[in-house]
Amino acid sequence: MTKLNHLATSVRLSITNPKAESGSVFGRGVANLCLGVRDKGSLNAAAKGMGMAYSKAWRIVKDTEKALGIDLLIRDGAHGSVLSPAGNQLVDSYFTIQEKISQEALKLYQELNA
Repeated sequence: MTKLNHLATSVRLSITNPKAESGSVFGRGVANLCLGVRDKGSLNAAAKGMGMAYSKAWRIVKDTEKALGIDLLIRDGAHGSVLSPAGNQLVDSYFTIQEKISQEALKLYQELNA
């Protein structure tokens, strides 16, 4: 049998609203966009930091907010944006869950392929 211990796992988490009509989910891309808003204080700066057009970032955020039924951002016109309390909680939860799942998946993979 070939040894597979040099390989690693990769798990992609998404958070959805099962009652939403839209297929939009809160995943790695939206989470990173929200982190950019948290760090840079605006959606425009966050989008630029990711090499994304502001219009695309705006559409992603609006679609995700609609699908989840929560506001991710608090917009202040020319003064930028900040994460809403729900947005902050969702981002923090997302990355905590992602890290724990990733660690567990790697541990399980190593056990199965020892």
